[in-house]
Amino acid sequence: MSLYVALQMDPIEDVAIKADSSFRIALEAEARGHRLFQYTVDRLRYDEGKVIARGRPVSVQAVEGDHVRFGDWAEVELTEFDVVWLRQDPPFDMAYVTSTHLLDRVHPATLVVNDPFWVRNFPEKLMVLDFPDLTPPTMIARDLSAFRRFRERHGEIIVKPLYGNGGAGVFHLRPDDPNLSALLETFADINREPMIAQKYLAGVTRGDKRIILVDGDPVGAINRVPLEGEARSNMHVGGRAEKIGLTEREHEICRRIGPVLRDKGLIFTGIDVIDGWLTEINVTSPTGIQELERFDGVNAAALIWDAIERRLAAR
Repeated sequence: MSLYVALQMDPIEDVAIKADSSFRIALEAEARGHRLFQYTVDRLRYDEGKVIARGRPVSVQAVEGDHVRFGDWAEVELTEFDVVWLRQDPPFDMAYVTSTHLLDRVHPATLVVNDPFWVRNFPEKLMVLDFPDLTPPTMIARDLSAFRRFRERHGEIIVKPLYGNGGAGVFHLRPDDPNLSALLETFADINREPMIAQKYLAGVTRGDKRIILVDGDPVGAINRVPLEGEARSNMHVGGRAEKIGLTEREHEICRRIGPVLRDKGLIFTGIDVIDGWLTEINVTSPTGIQELERFDGVNAAALIWDAIERRLAAR
């Protein structure tokens, strides 16, 4: 099956080729004989009934400093593609939301991965609300008094932007921390969005596990260990990735959420689990497949393309 594939992502020439999941997906696609076209979301438009992207054909190789070669600039209607990958990184702002509305206009005739409707309606920190028994105590609010009461109930808490990513703006607040008011005032000055608070899980010092699911099935995990004295384990802020397996509790979490992910066309997802508690379900631009491949030899990119090709063949 030879496919024409569009990559809606951040500039491919700037990616870290040994870590970037989108790049690994592109490599696997090319190895299968699929044709690739890459564009950035600012070059996506709706124009008199058509959804059009301005970008370039690309060819990729795992060669540092020479990992991508471009063809000529072109404008292509998204209906000409077999698959469009929605892979630009958050923040999940209105620009991101708008892109999902445009992609809705071609999906499912052109398969968009992940399904833009459910990316928009089930972003990382909101989908977990459907599974309260699997998650730590959680609150989404903007009111300072509500955050104070939440901290009184749970002691140490984590406060973070509802639509952030990569560990940016994540704060660990202890019961006697005097900065809660100032923190919330600062965020209130930046935007009108609520914040999310969760009970602090002390087990994060042993790692925040990223479990990769393909079409709802777990294919492996990596453990992300924070730096000494750091509450955030994200690799963007210095977290160390290490080899790890899945516990029975984590398999149970995957059994619970897997059918929901599959039903909603969320083919490539990464869930975050700390000390047996589900904290996020990453559906916008999940990462971790290159680290998993290095640690366990699991070619998640191949499994992802197998799932996509099965869906297309079933049509």
